Amino acid sequence: MSYKNILFEEKNEIAIITFNRPKALNALSQELMGELNDILDALVEKSNIKVLILTGSGEKAFVAGADISEINKLDVLSAKHFARLGQKIIGKLQKLPIPVICAVNGFALGGGCEMALGCDFIYASENAMIGLPEITLGLMPGFGGTQRLARLVGKNRAKELVFTGDMLSAQDAKEMGLVNKVFPLDSLMENVMKVAKKIASKGRVSIRSAKEAINRGLDMDLENGCKLEVDCFALCFASEDAKEGTTAFLEKRKAEFKGELFNTEIKTKKIL
Repeated sequence: MSYKNILFEEKNEIAIITFNRPKALNALSQELMGELNDILDALVEKSNIKVLILTGSGEKAFVAGADISEINKLDVLSAKHFARLGQKIIGKLQKLPIPVICAVNGFALGGGCEMALGCDFIYASENAMIGLPEITLGLMPGFGGTQRLARLVGKNRAKELVFTGDMLSAQDAKEMGLVNKVFPLDSLMENVMKVAKKIASKGRVSIRSAKEAINRGLDMDLENGCKLEVDCFALCFASEDAKEGTTAFLEKRKAEFKGELFNTEIKTKKIL
């Protein structure tokens, strides 16, 4: 796949999306968002990919925000369409059946922060700065930032960040629970790839089921969340990986997970 504003590559079972508008600090233009939408649709059909990594080109920015030159021209109706487009695409990112790791290699502001929040977890370089500064433009987050940030760090901390527009250092973001780990810039991708490979070595169905249980369960009360977990747990047994994993444990050997997500979905439909 070849695009104007995004670099896409596959390294065995791992896909890497690199936002590639370095002169604009990888700002999210509508053209870039359209390309990302196409890539995410294509990834759903790629059975060989087990993990996705998002990062930015250069050493200054992951994504410095939405393209202000485009935002400046919006009216009420076009702003509503723009926000819905951003929410739709980041929603697709969050709903991917594979884990998504965000490698924040610099500024992750506004739409960039919201893009990172749509990933399953965030690793950041020491020079990273993260925040939702839309309030300084007379605006507010529109790509899901008010909702995802509050769910991640709590209502009061989210309000403080949104109302002030302050940026967090990578270390402060880690202490707040927004970022999982911080690394030197020159070793960020090495460490992200190490974790991606570790995840990719696990069973596809069990990873997908665990992701669904966590993501959907957070919007439920505990009782219904636990019921969802039961269903997701049971679906793991529709994959040959459940048998392989437990057998490998009993035989004191390393498991070799080969279960296919697509085939499992077909089997599950037949069972239901």
